[in-house]
Amino acid sequence: MPPLWKAEKSRAGNSAAVGVDEAGRGALAGPVVAAAYRFYQFGTEVPGLDDSKKLSPKKREILFALLTQAKLGKWSVGEASIEEIEKHNILVASQWAMKRALEGLGDHDGVVLVDGTHAKHLGRGHVAVVGGDGICPSIAAASIIAKVTRDRILSEFSRLYPAYGFGSHRGYGTRQHLRALADHGPCPIHRRSFLPVGSATLPGLDEHTKGR
Repeated sequence: MPPLWKAEKSRAGNSAAVGVDEAGRGALAGPVVAAAYRFYQFGTEVPGLDDSKKLSPKKREILFALLTQAKLGKWSVGEASIEEIEKHNILVASQWAMKRALEGLGDHDGVVLVDGTHAKHLGRGHVAVVGGDGICPSIAAASIIAKVTRDRILSEFSRLYPAYGFGSHRGYGTRQHLRALADHGPCPIHRRSFLPVGSATLPGLDEHTKGR
């Protein structure tokens, strides 16, 4: 058995579990995207499979193509909009995105493994795995699909709002992004309920970004 599958087996047995993960929860702009992934065969070895955050953009794209086109497993994505994030909160929106990803996957047997500390919102038979995207193949696959899908969405937004550089920072609070917020204020895809976006028109933001 490939070493990466041992942690998954300890939580799901020998059945092919469904892995769930999200991308974009901590960003200042754009939607939150979740993915669900189920390998057709337990123990499938995918060279280089790992937590999406540990992989280069090029490696993520290669693995995305492999996971989604090589008939290795079944997958689905779900999204929660900027409006839903603003109306409710990012935690609720992330949960909705995960539920939508699972609904898109259709009926499935076995345990659902969710990256993080909480899984009760998804129902019975769902297990939270802290750091799961680095130790459970199904969650790692979901993390890559969610990340690449969201990155592509932000690249499209970068064409609509070129002043913000969404194609490079993907909506996260980098120095470049904070500088753009200080210079231009928020655009329609910013999460205005998030700091420092909500104070982007206030004098303090310019001092906050000075030297970044």
